[in-house]
Amino acid sequence: MMNRFIVLLLSGLFLTACASNQPEPVSQDGLVLQQGTKFQEVYLLPAAELGSYKSIGVEACSVSFRKNWLRDQNNNRLDLSSRVTQQDVSSMKSALGDACSDHFSQALLADPAYDIVDQFDKGEAVLIVRPSIINLDVNAPDTMSPGMNRSYTTSAGEMTLALELVDGTTGQVLARARDRRRGTDYGTFQWTNGVTNKAEADRTLTRWAGLLRKGLDEATGR
Repeated sequence: MMNRFIVLLLSGLFLTACASNQPEPVSQDGLVLQQGTKFQEVYLLPAAELGSYKSIGVEACSVSFRKNWLRDQNNNRLDLSSRVTQQDVSSMKSALGDACSDHFSQALLADPAYDIVDQFDKGEAVLIVRPSIINLDVNAPDTMSPGMNRSYTTSAGEMTLALELVDGTTGQVLARARDRRRGTDYGTFQWTNGVTNKAEADRTLTRWAGLLRKGLDEATGR
């Protein structure tokens, strides 16, 4: 009897956890979950007319690491010279943020190009693309420490895109997308360094920027 009770309890907890992981059909700010999208989650404001915007502005991409990432990295590094510093974190965030913004801008400038504007902080009728990378988890960051330290991993890590399309005049969020991507799983240990990490990041950023461009083209009738 007790075993049956435990099974029922665990089943209930499992079903509750699964339900809580499902995206809500309507967000708190009134955006509606879309079906059959290339991004893992896409929410759209009903009656949003993305094709009415003549110009697009791309905000600088913000980057944040997974919680406790720095602590976990340094817990596994016995050599003090190879420890990841706050300066390393800042450098990685800056480099990835710049690469993210560049990929989205270049995708929108591909022929036929959208009108990309740099100034959109005075209420102009601009569709603002607001990308951010969250939960960044780099398995083997290249700290450029002295010596012949090498790291071997089966994957570079993972990161999640949190993307918003915002009306530049009102600040209303018109669309929101979220997409989590892991690096290529090689199945065996591979030498991981700054070059391989960048290549993996570029592949993911290219995919995300291409999906945004395709979605905007469809929404604007291009």
